[in-house]
Amino acid sequence: MNQQSLKVRPTDVPVLNASGKAVLPTQPNCVSQLAHIHRLRDSELNYKDHRYNIDMQMLRNHEGLGAPLRMGMDRFAARQVGRLPFLHSSNMMDDVLTGRCDEIAFEDFLNIPEHNEQMRQPHAVVEKSMGIYL
Repeated sequence: MNQQSLKVRPTDVPVLNASGKAVLPTQPNCVSQLAHIHRLRDSELNYKDHRYNIDMQMLRNHEGLGAPLRMGMDRFAARQVGRLPFLHSSNMMDDVLTGRCDEIAFEDFLNIPEHNEQMRQPHAVVEKSMGIYL
């Protein structure tokens, strides 16, 4: 096969840093060098924010700057409402403001780790969040 006909050259890792000792997560190792991350992963992680930004740009083009600013301030105020540290927030106010309350998405029926129920000692969690260690 002619090397000149290749438009995209394969990229190989020239040297694998294999060692028998444990390494820190910031240091390169064989697994991190060979790990494959799909291109759509980042796209799916940022889908909601990207969709919101597109909707706000369209609203600004149609209604002017006031409507997206008001909606952004409403969303900011909804995110400031908190619960005690040991209670998980459902973010229902943010879902209502963005319109996500009307749709059933992937994370609604397939349990993602951040929605897992965790039994923790309420007093210990509050003391840790306030910086009180006994």
